[in-house]
Amino acid sequence: MIPDDDPSRSLSVADPDDPSTTYVSLVGNTYAMLITGEQTNGQYCLIDMRVPDGGGPPPHRHDFEEMFTILEGEIEFMFRGETYTVRAGSTINIPANAPHNFRNVSGAPARMLCMCTPAGQDEYFLRIGDVIAGKDAPPPQLSPDELAERRRRAAELASTYRSEFL
Repeated sequence: MIPDDDPSRSLSVADPDDPSTTYVSLVGNTYAMLITGEQTNGQYCLIDMRVPDGGGPPPHRHDFEEMFTILEGEIEFMFRGETYTVRAGSTINIPANAPHNFRNVSGAPARMLCMCTPAGQDEYFLRIGDVIAGKDAPPPQLSPDELAERRRRAAELASTYRSEFL
């Protein structure tokens, strides 16, 4: 049986150019929080990721599904020790618990949509990154101490958000 409609939940329209969109600078990348777990009752989140040449996170794993659709450029994914190059127009799904990371090795900026289900990655990024003014805002210039603090916070909160750095 399908439950009744919940009128307390509203339609969400995501526009990365909307001034109310929250942008986070994290490991040199710029992430736009398009659809948050708060909007989906925790079901999923959708993040617009702008990744400069050479950008990407360290190897990690988590207990939720993560799907990427490459919009611009190409991204090299490392999945369980094997390398896959994924180009614009393609989608890749990372199964829960699998070791992985990605890196932009294309020589140009890349952009992709990332959907995590269930949600939570959006909250994690907000807690460990730096909110910036917009998609074209430069990342903050962090001192070595500030950079160490971001890494410490990311490691400290990883288990709260069901993630593990490898």
